[in-house]
Amino acid sequence: MHKFLRTIGFSLYEKDRDIDKLLDKLCEDLSDVKRIQIDEESNLCEIRREVAPGMGIAIYGEMDRDGKFQRMYYYPYLKSSDITSEVSCSIQRHTERETYAGLLDEYKVGISLIFYIDNSFECRERIIDHHSMDTSYSCLTGLAVSGKVLLPIQKSDKQREKARVAAKDRNNLLEAAKNGDEDAMETLTIEDIDLYSQASRRVMKEDLYSIIDSCFMPCGVECDQYSVIGEIIKIDEMKNHITEEEVYDFTLECSDLIFHVCIAKKDLTGTPEVGRRFKGQVWMQGTVKFKESEE
Repeated sequence: MHKFLRTIGFSLYEKDRDIDKLLDKLCEDLSDVKRIQIDEESNLCEIRREVAPGMGIAIYGEMDRDGKFQRMYYYPYLKSSDITSEVSCSIQRHTERETYAGLLDEYKVGISLIFYIDNSFECRERIIDHHSMDTSYSCLTGLAVSGKVLLPIQKSDKQREKARVAAKDRNNLLEAAKNGDEDAMETLTIEDIDLYSQASRRVMKEDLYSIIDSCFMPCGVECDQYSVIGEIIKIDEMKNHITEEEVYDFTLECSDLIFHVCIAKKDLTGTPEVGRRFKGQVWMQGTVKFKESEE
């Protein structure tokens, strides 16, 4: 069973046989199946079934000689049209499956951000057709099996503007340091030492989450899972039309990045409101927009 199925409203499907029955039912209609021929003897098929707008299950497999679909793997997905990053994305194929991972060297986060590419079928098509893999932007989403709502940190407009300017200056320094600017490296080192010293003093008297406004850091052993704390800027409520379970779709701002996080209502602790913060561990996935090849 896929761990994040409960995120999109399938919390009652806990046994493999129940999941198999669900997937078999979803694969009954093959009228909209996408198919590409990889070589003379193998092909790749994709079936997507929405259970709510922009949310559903993607199923991949192979079509045999008799026209019967042979399922190989599946995963839950959430789609977003909000652009998270315009940084060029590096794409690498996973070892064991026809799936792909994207890597963003995003200065705003300060780490190489790795995510599971949801439009992997398009990636494979472009590789077969020898099209460019250069990207224009990426739209990221996260699936969470549990989460909490934190109260916001009180800030004046002046403090918010000051933070935005400081973040922009730091991004410029990071870019300069990556290009070999020694002065920028030295400035960043001094800033990090000062920040560590300031945080160490404050943590003696203040709550940790009143110091850390937002957070985006790798979590666990899987490279596409992150622990995030982000401000909720929009809340959408959806319902799985198969199970009738209710799901939240949060639009978060975290480390100057905008992305969506999906979580089942029953798995969220606290009352979400715009302006409050979401804290949880998410499986990061997303879609990449490829640049159109010039004629």
